[in-house]
Amino acid sequence: MLRELLTLFRSDDPIARMGQSFSEMLDLARDLTVAAGVYYFDTPPTPDERTAIYRQDVQLNKLQRRLRKQVITHLTLSTVPTDAAYGLLLMSLVKDVERIGDYCKNLVEVYDEGGGPLPDDQNVAELRELRAAIEEALVAVGKVFSKSDAPTALDLIRHGREVNRRCDMLVTRIAQGPYDAATTTTLILGTRYYKRIQSHLLNVLSGVVMPLHKLDYYDEDALAEFEDE
Repeated sequence: MLRELLTLFRSDDPIARMGQSFSEMLDLARDLTVAAGVYYFDTPPTPDERTAIYRQDVQLNKLQRRLRKQVITHLTLSTVPTDAAYGLLLMSLVKDVERIGDYCKNLVEVYDEGGGPLPDDQNVAELRELRAAIEEALVAVGKVFSKSDAPTALDLIRHGREVNRRCDMLVTRIAQGPYDAATTTTLILGTRYYKRIQSHLLNVLSGVVMPLHKLDYYDEDALAEFEDE
C-alpha cells in the first residue's frame, strides 16, 4: 500500500500535497530531536532557545492539523475507493510524528522538573549512544519513505527495538546506581523520553512494511511474514 501511496505523493494532486506536509513533519521532528538532545546533554536552553523549541512544536502541531484537513477534504470529495486506506494510513502516521515533538519538549524541560547535572560515567555514555542511534534513524526515515525501501525499514525496526530494550535495561541500572535524587531524575526521564521517541519512530516505520490493520505491530512473527511475501 505504501508504494502505491508514494506514487500518488509524486503526482500533482491533493495526495501529493499531503505527502509534502508529511515530509515537512518528518524533517521538523528530526530537527527538534537534535536540538533537544543538545539542550539535554550539553547546555540547558536559555529562555529564548526554549521558546524556539516550543514554536517548532507548535509548527509541528499545525502541520498535523493541516494534513488531517487535507485528508478529510480529499476523502469527502474522492470517488476512488483506495483513497480511504491511504487517508487512514496518513492519519495514523502523523499522530506518531506529532508525539515525537512532545517528547522533545519534555527533554528540554527535564531540568525544570528537579533534574540535576549529568555525571561523566558509563550510563551517560550509553545514553549518548542511544541518542545518536535515534537521531540517525530519524535522518534515515525520510529516505526510507521516499523510496518505499522495505529492507532498510526492516533493519531500522529491528535496530530500533534493540534500542528500546537497551533503554529498559539502562533505566534499571540507573535506579540501582549511586546517584542522588536530582541526577536519577535527569537520567531516568531522559532515557524514558528517548525510548518514547524511538517507539513512535518505530510506529512510523511500520507503515512501510505492515498492512494498514497491522500498523504499530512489528513483532518477529509479523516481520517474518512480511519478508516471506
